[in-house]
Amino acid sequence: MTGTDLTTPVVAAAHGVRRAFGDHVVLDGVDLEIRRGEFVTLLGRSGSGKSTLLRIVGGLDQGAEGDVRTGTAPAVVFQDPRLLPWRRVLDNVALGLRGPDARARSTEVLDEVGLAGRERAWPRQLSGGQRQRVALARALVREPDLLLLDEPFSALDALTRISAQQLVRRLVDVHRPAVLMVTHDVEEALLLVDRVVLVDDGRIALDEEVGVRRPRRRDDPDLVRWRTRLLGLLGVADA
Repeated sequence: MTGTDLTTPVVAAAHGVRRAFGDHVVLDGVDLEIRRGEFVTLLGRSGSGKSTLLRIVGGLDQGAEGDVRTGTAPAVVFQDPRLLPWRRVLDNVALGLRGPDARARSTEVLDEVGLAGRERAWPRQLSGGQRQRVALARALVREPDLLLLDEPFSALDALTRISAQQLVRRLVDVHRPAVLMVTHDVEEALLLVDRVVLVDDGRIALDEEVGVRRPRRRDDPDLVRWRTRLLGLLGVADA
């Protein structure tokens, strides 16, 4: 997407959201909407409330005040793949699925993420990047209308991370869920997403579309300007 289509259905929305833990207010008066097929990132300093907002939008935190509407079929990919070590790859992907075609669908999605032929492997036999692909397949096989990505690449090495980023962007283009991703990596966000939302001290400080056509390159002058601007808003000098 290079521009928001206002006729596209809103999948998840939060209006006037406030979240406090005791006397500590984490979010205060937050408004956010995500439409089908839109890839949105949450950026912010540690403790800014971005992960809390992701959990609220995904229906994983029921303690917030305000009006919250989540997707009807959300799925989450965490930093840790959270695979069951005593189940083989295919069984991890198909976990909890019902219907006669559940395993066939799981096999197809494993093929999509580049793991055809590894259905019978144990999680311990996979690399970190492969385990994260299994976690992504487990999310996508459920055909979510809302996909939540909570720093899904942060534990990967640099080369594996680039490959995983490209895979996620391609899969999102194919399956078209609404996507909300938390990341600390400004460059990663700019390469992947349609819209950047910056959370600062519990409020939305910036909510803008990136508007740079794909495929995007790290050295694209428009992305470099975006990167400098975002780092400045985050209080980091771009040396």
